[in-house]
Amino acid sequence: MSTTAETSLFDQALQRYQQGAPVGELIEDFQAITRQSPSLSAGWTCLAWLQLLNDQPLEALRSARTAVKLNPQDPQARMNLSLAMLETDTKGVREHIEIVQRVMAMAPELAAELNQSLADGLERRPEWTAIRKVKAWLEG
Repeated sequence: MSTTAETSLFDQALQRYQQGAPVGELIEDFQAITRQSPSLSAGWTCLAWLQLLNDQPLEALRSARTAVKLNPQDPQARMNLSLAMLETDTKGVREHIEIVQRVMAMAPELAAELNQSLADGLERRPEWTAIRKVKAWLEG
């Protein structure tokens, strides 16, 4: 598949997310994207986020680990991994939170995107305890 087609499928799925499409449908879309483009870290990052929103922490842990392995500098992937680790009682969350904090301090535009993501997560899943902890750590 060409890179343009991969990007197009990814962009379409992302746009559907922003328009409020059901998370279950979007998970299927991003699973297809990650099957077709297994080295596309953004696909894994989005899949992990959707799995977290859909209360699938073990699946999200696997997806987030893949995203971080593919792109260790991506703060959203690290945040997703931290959330999945919290929800599955996996050790090592602090290391990822510290990396995200450093990125947020050095790159205000990325900090704004992460804060928007946190707000979006709380809006879509208001009872989400793990995201409240991560938000407090990142703000603290």
